Amino acid sequence: MQILVASLLLLVASAHAKLLTLHSPRFQVLNKKGEQTRSEPISLTQKSKSPVALNTTDTLKITFQVIDKDSGDGFQPHQTFLRFYDATTGEEGIQPIRVTPGGKAKFQLDVARPPNSLPPTGDAPLAVSLFIGKPEYSPVVAELFDLHVPHSQPAPVHPDEASFHPLPEIHHAFRPDQKLPPKFVSAVFSALVIAPWAILLGLWSQVSPRLTHAFSPSILSFIASLGAYEVLIFYYWVNLTLGQVLLYGGILAVVTLFTGKYALRSIATRRVNKN
Repeated sequence: MQILVASLLLLVASAHAKLLTLHSPRFQVLNKKGEQTRSEPISLTQKSKSPVALNTTDTLKITFQVIDKDSGDGFQPHQTFLRFYDATTGEEGIQPIRVTPGGKAKFQLDVARPPNSLPPTGDAPLAVSLFIGKPEYSPVVAELFDLHVPHSQPAPVHPDEASFHPLPEIHHAFRPDQKLPPKFVSAVFSALVIAPWAILLGLWSQVSPRLTHAFSPSILSFIASLGAYEVLIFYYWVNLTLGQVLLYGGILAVVTLFTGKYALRSIATRRVNKN
């Protein structure tokens, strides 16, 4: 429903929009001496049948006055510009036109010094169109004529352009995957790691230590605190950060200190009682 109402409002607004037109629209072609070689009126409803051809010394001049169609008073529209369009290449250029408060406008195209808005030209003509717009007025879009101008010169070569060229393709060289050492080398180093433990167990068997008090609460708590250190190191390798290890290690250090003193005190007490 809202879309229907909006469409009706647009239709009503367009029906009540004011109309603008041009007074004495005309284009002229002048040679290098300023002499007029062609002059024709411009029609807003019909495109000129004969193209306009310019050479390197000609000048194209377009003049008109924008007026209210009902009152005939001249006024300054909000937008007035020419469009140069090459249908073969799709290139286009937009050239604004200065209009006085009274609606008078004049545009000159000097082929010797073409404006930047003129697109690159070749054999195909440029379609010239006029666009005029102002709020409360119906816009004007008129195809004026086809324009033939001399071929545009190629863009000058920048002095540093020769140094810009495609570089050779980059081939990334990655380090090869690490390979496992030979089994013999792994076995030798594994034996070196296990050897101290084997020697320790061998010497321990010669001493024949008695572990009667190893599982007493005082000794077991100290051994558990030492084992907690080993677990902490393992988790540091797996998941923990250095800051977490220092925090947890500090807490375990306090616990190990007290359990160690308690274990030493219990051993000393036991020896004193034996004596």
